[in-house]
Amino acid sequence: MMLTVDVAVLLAVILVLRLRRTVHARSRSDQSVTVGLALVFGVLVAPTAFGREIVDVVGQVVAGVSGVGGP
Repeated sequence: MMLTVDVAVLLAVILVLRLRRTVHARSRSDQSVTVGLALVFGVLVAPTAFGREIVDVVGQVVAGVSGVGGP
């Protein structure tokens, strides 16, 4: 039996653990590492079906919000 771990899932777990820490205790380098991990996670998730669904949902929300003030 072979166990495989998706890199995106591993990065998601690491991001959740890092973001659960208190905000005031972070240094600049710690914040930079977290931002870098989030960017890499986004790049890994974007070409997947899940990533496309997220883009569609966000697009619908933006279209709905921008259409609220229109005539």
